[in-house]
Amino acid sequence: MYVSVATEPGGTAPNEDWVGGTPSLALVLDGLSTAGLETGCRHGVPWYVAQLGSHLVAALAAGDQPLTDGLAEALERVGRLHPECDLRNPGTPSATVAILRERQGYFDHLVLADSPIVLEGADGVTVLTDLRVDQVCQDLRAETEHFPTGTPEHRASVARLVAAQRQIRNTPEGYWVAAASPDAASHALTGTVAAADVRSAAVMSDGVSRLVTEYQMATWEALLAQLRESGPAALIRTVREVEATDPHGQRWPRYKAGDDAAVAFCSFA
Repeated sequence: MYVSVATEPGGTAPNEDWVGGTPSLALVLDGLSTAGLETGCRHGVPWYVAQLGSHLVAALAAGDQPLTDGLAEALERVGRLHPECDLRNPGTPSATVAILRERQGYFDHLVLADSPIVLEGADGVTVLTDLRVDQVCQDLRAETEHFPTGTPEHRASVARLVAAQRQIRNTPEGYWVAAASPDAASHALTGTVAAADVRSAAVMSDGVSRLVTEYQMATWEALLAQLRESGPAALIRTVREVEATDPHGQRWPRYKAGDDAAVAFCSFA
């Protein structure tokens, strides 16, 4: 498996996405926004995703343990790195997780929250994602869409949404992400497909997938074709060009004018 990667921050703030690849592994983490709220951790989201990504690669290096076990192991290891922080704070640094692993004629996949994996096969495209977060706090989500992106009213609305999401994050009533507790790994969506059925694959944060899902300025097939022809960095540039036509979120209401973006493209020839 050949893996090419790219990531880019959405603005002037540090990048809270992380992407990694090896000859048998592609993974993307998308750190959750704090919206300026207290987290109980002095390190911050960029530190958290860098640590979690690195420990995930190490945990899955052997290639034989279940992806959920590797994620749980990595979460436990990262938790032990900062015991001085309040890891019980509902805003403790957290992230989505998307992993694709090749092993002996199969591909294993894991998604935790809304960073998708897109598989291209002979019969078309399959999108693997976890959209449980979209089912919660829908009234507050709709409220943010009433305000132009970047205005004080919009920032205050996003903070209210994030505060509400934190109260049900990693609970049966809410949705699941990678955070302090290894238990979150058991709530990931997982599966296995035959390698012969996959021609190419992409693992990405929603800062990239929104080109298809929210902006509707490409199809999954076109996105994969651009990755194949031009690579991940060019795809992210396309996302930025589209966002630049709507800087205030009037056509496409969103939390930020430009979100952090990360993508790993997997090809096999």
